[in-house]
Amino acid sequence: MARYFFDLVNGSGLVRDEQGLDVSTREEITREVSRILVDIASEELPGTAEGAIGVTVRDERGRAVLTGNLSFETRWHDDAEVDSK
Repeated sequence: MARYFFDLVNGSGLVRDEQGLDVSTREEITREVSRILVDIASEELPGTAEGAIGVTVRDERGRAVLTGNLSFETRWHDDAEVDSK
């Protein structure tokens, strides 16, 4: 089992994970990234028109091993600006 660090990038900037999590498989890492993205999205995106959240996973040496991103955008279809494009 190895320790991985899940750094978050959102509207507030970079939040580095200083604790990390002991994980034994790639599937666990992917599941944790997905969980983080969904949790943060449910807190930050309601009521907003757009947003982006990213998680970069670092190994014990500090090397990035996986990045997960989630972007969100809403667009009214009857908006005059949209119709003119």
